[in-house]
Amino acid sequence: MGRHKLKKDKRSKKSVLFTVLGLLGPGLIAALADNDAGGVISYAVTGAQFGIGLFIPLTLLMVFITYTVQEMAMRLGVVATDSYNTLVKEKYGKFWMVYQLLSLVVENFITLITEFIGMSAGLVILGLPMWTAVLIGLALVLAIALFRGYATKEKIAVGIGSLNIVFIVIACLTKPDWSAVAGSFATWGVPGGEQGSVIWYVIALVGNAIAPWMIFYQNSAYINKGSKKEDVKKGKIDTIIGCVLQVIIAVFIILIGAALFGCIPDIEHAGPSQFIAGLQEKFGFLPAMLFGIGLFDAGLLAAITVSLSSSWTVAEAFGWSKSLDDSIAKAPKFYGVYFGCVIAAAAVVIIPNLPLNHLAVLVQVISGILMTPILVFLALLTSRKDVMGEYSNTMFQKIKSWIVVAILGSISVLSIIIIFL
Repeated sequence: MGRHKLKKDKRSKKSVLFTVLGLLGPGLIAALADNDAGGVISYAVTGAQFGIGLFIPLTLLMVFITYTVQEMAMRLGVVATDSYNTLVKEKYGKFWMVYQLLSLVVENFITLITEFIGMSAGLVILGLPMWTAVLIGLALVLAIALFRGYATKEKIAVGIGSLNIVFIVIACLTKPDWSAVAGSFATWGVPGGEQGSVIWYVIALVGNAIAPWMIFYQNSAYINKGSKKEDVKKGKIDTIIGCVLQVIIAVFIILIGAALFGCIPDIEHAGPSQFIAGLQEKFGFLPAMLFGIGLFDAGLLAAITVSLSSSWTVAEAFGWSKSLDDSIAKAPKFYGVYFGCVIAAAAVVIIPNLPLNHLAVLVQVISGILMTPILVFLALLTSRKDVMGEYSNTMFQKIKSWIVVAILGSISVLSIIIIFL
């Protein structure tokens, strides 16, 4: 009797595990890929420059913004079955479709550069020369196209994303002061330094929480996956799990950076290699090596998802075959965009003396600026009965979406003022 109950309990636990794993997909991948190499560097630099202070509680608040946006992207893809950009063209005109396409491609290319910066820095710590590290990263990103079927590629991406847990391990190895972390929620102290610099990093934090490519990727991935209207609830669970994990990982990355607060001169303009070297000097080789592995993993997942968002969007605009279930021979233009973006970004990284950390933070700011028009149309489309039917935004969802639009719009205006004044 006891053995029978034990076997039944094991089967029940396995059933729950498989059910949870079955819910995970584009929502989790998009959210974890948002902690990309550029984001990891940006979070780490934020911690190293300002300590804990304002940024840990502010990061946790990003769940509200991220989930609000990504849930709409998911729901639009599942219910409307047409891509976001196709719907923008149909409902609001070709101009806005072209604007969004060009904005996405430019921002994605800059983002891809930061992914290769992170991947190469992660391998250099293991003793590889820069050009070898870049080639290994390039080969792995390109190799994903060789696997057949969307489901296989999704499982690979989820597996890569799960390695984000390494940042929690690293943060624990630095032995953070948990009482100070708890205190940051009570005080919300504004970090020292120039006010403009603090605002710049707040903008970057919000820009990293939600990037344009995330909307395009998650929206197209659910369409490519073949999700139906009855899958909306599963999509919401997938999305909220991803959004919560994303900010938790981000908080631990800030803690890693805060462990080096005041230790690296001119941290904003230093490279990720200097940050890793600082970790090794203060805490030993193991945390430094793990950070390098985590940085490589973050860049790898994001390089795949960012490139796919560009490929899907360009292919949709020109009416090309665009399914991940297709082979390269069946969708040559779709995969051609993917290969072209990845190879070009890898080539740029080899250019000497790039201000790598500064570029990583700048990308997050650009993301925040480009995000507002994209989010406006996302809120409009998901509120339309002729597009969404019974799944259109409720009054509560409309209020949430326009609050997020107002937040990101204000940040965009602030970004422009700081840059040009």
